[in-house]
Amino acid sequence: ILIADRYDREQEEIKHVQDKLQELDPPGIAARDLQDCLLIQLKGKEETLTYQIVSEYFDDFANHRYDRLQKYLDISKNSLGKIIEEISNLNPRPGDGKIGIGTETVIPDLLAVKQDGEWVVIVNDSWIPELNLSNEYVTMLNQKDLPGETQKYLKEKFDSASWFIHAIEQRRHTLTAVMEAIIKRQQAFFKGKIELLVPMKLQDIADDIDMDISTISRSTRGKYVDTPYGIFELKSFFTEGYKLESGEEVSTKAIKDLLKKLIDDEDKSSPLTDTDLANQLRDEGFPVARRTVAKYREKLHFSVARLRRKLTY
Repeated sequence: ILIADRYDREQEEIKHVQDKLQELDPPGIAARDLQDCLLIQLKGKEETLTYQIVSEYFDDFANHRYDRLQKYLDISKNSLGKIIEEISNLNPRPGDGKIGIGTETVIPDLLAVKQDGEWVVIVNDSWIPELNLSNEYVTMLNQKDLPGETQKYLKEKFDSASWFIHAIEQRRHTLTAVMEAIIKRQQAFFKGKIELLVPMKLQDIADDIDMDISTISRSTRGKYVDTPYGIFELKSFFTEGYKLESGEEVSTKAIKDLLKKLIDDEDKSSPLTDTDLANQLRDEGFPVARRTVAKYREKLHFSVARLRRKLTY
């Protein structure tokens, strides 16, 4: 549609272009929608039940209405299970692949190491050479017989270099102060109990080290720290709080981690509903409302129970 609009053409006029694109690798690119994407990947299998399900009963397949599919196609649960597995192995997003790009390597900005029982924060910027102002230019700047324009030029460059060196030192100071404050607040984590993060906001760190919250936000954005327990993004230490009936405030991350485990470990032939999940969280000491469970589940990118159901055969 976008291409047709851009070149002021009817969709049918540029359909042959899309058809040509669909012949390229990886199979499924330039598809009109998900159903079309899967059908392209099943090219050559038009006479199979697999193709028929995607072509004629796609809505039932997408919504896991397997009983209907069995009835429509008059096949056994075992046969349907194999077909569903074949469809599930197709690539729903063939355009996501990046040719020639390997796994991104994260270089931590900070190191948190324990020395003599105390945590020490090291800014990992050894790639930055030691910067100093040239004594030669400082001497030139102080010469009384230096022409006015030359002196003005040198002073501008001198001030610019001084500011740059100061900015680097300030960055080191800020990163160190932020990380030290995080360690102080997240003591359980830095004792090895990495699942026990306490609720913490950017404002908390800003208050602790007497800096503006915008400075904390900039300092933590996209920054990583190397700890004895792995490399973590600084923003992962910041988590909202959830107040329990007892009045105790716990990290929402702890609740989400447990929720993820419950869903990962559930019986896929009979997934847990949001009510079931809320009951199990309550049994684990987290009395969370069903609507809150639904919100956290969606943030974790899990579908509702009906769509998580898998056919066993």
